[in-house]
Amino acid sequence: MMIGNYPATRLRRTRAASWSRALHRETALSPADLIWPLFVTAGSGVEEPIASLPGVARWSVDGIVARAREAVALGIPVVALFPNTPRELRSADGAEALNPDNLMCRAIRAIKDACGEALGVLTDVALDPYTSHGQDGLVDAAGYVINDETVAVLVDQAMNQAAAGADIIAPSDMMDGRIGAIRRALEMGGHVNVQIMSYAAKYASAFYGPFREAVGSGGLLKGDKKTYQMDPANAEEALREVALDLAEGADSVMVKPGLAYLDIVQRVKARFAVPVFAYQVSGEYAMIEAAAAAGAGERDALVLETLLAFKRAGASGVLTYHAAHAARLMGA
Repeated sequence: MMIGNYPATRLRRTRAASWSRALHRETALSPADLIWPLFVTAGSGVEEPIASLPGVARWSVDGIVARAREAVALGIPVVALFPNTPRELRSADGAEALNPDNLMCRAIRAIKDACGEALGVLTDVALDPYTSHGQDGLVDAAGYVINDETVAVLVDQAMNQAAAGADIIAPSDMMDGRIGAIRRALEMGGHVNVQIMSYAAKYASAFYGPFREAVGSGGLLKGDKKTYQMDPANAEEALREVALDLAEGADSVMVKPGLAYLDIVQRVKARFAVPVFAYQVSGEYAMIEAAAAAGAGERDALVLETLLAFKRAGASGVLTYHAAHAARLMGA
């Protein structure tokens, strides 16, 4: 309820000076709010720029370690890893996901050796970087992604990553029941302190194109992912998904994509009062870069304003390809 009337109450008084605006600022943003997604590729000394993601590259493991050290220096607490598995190692069953010496596991071990507890490592659990068909799970003869058989493989994938040293397992596949199955396996396997950040509300979005190029699955994808990723029209269903994943043992939840789904971030936070993360996905990053390149907006201001919007909506943190740049802007 509004208290006071003009001119006794002038809301512009508190906006008149920079010190006053800082004093009355309701939402804070710092490098500690950021998670930096990084793409791992084969080889040594490799840096492969991604055409649809200006300023983002795939890095070989040695380059990933350099980025990890950079994250620590900038005050970024977590990096998220996504592998670009060579095509010859992809298969219909995604078996390379279970290889203890795959790209993901090598990168995890290298980061932990270099940075120890100074940096958290979040790992993606889904089969699309490893399958020859580009789907997140196993596919039956009719082309349908089958749930329970996929979950069994995801459990083994999660355990493989945990054994390599992952700190946070982040299942992005959207199969039913996978959080509970992974949590039980982690407990039984002695990984009781490994966190699960569930992609609880992941939508079948048009904003994922550059990411699929980055992990090499875009050109392989047969069909779409609408039978397991959420319909962009639905909000109540997102709350049901979050409730299920929390009941199954998720430590935190994620909404993906980000800017077009700030209402979902806000509703999840208000309903459950748990750590909620948002993913500023590849298409959102690319749009900011394109707008800046076209002179339609000032890049630094766009970056910080969009990240602040996530925090204002209730996000505990944001996965963003702008993480390192934003941390520098914040004076880390």
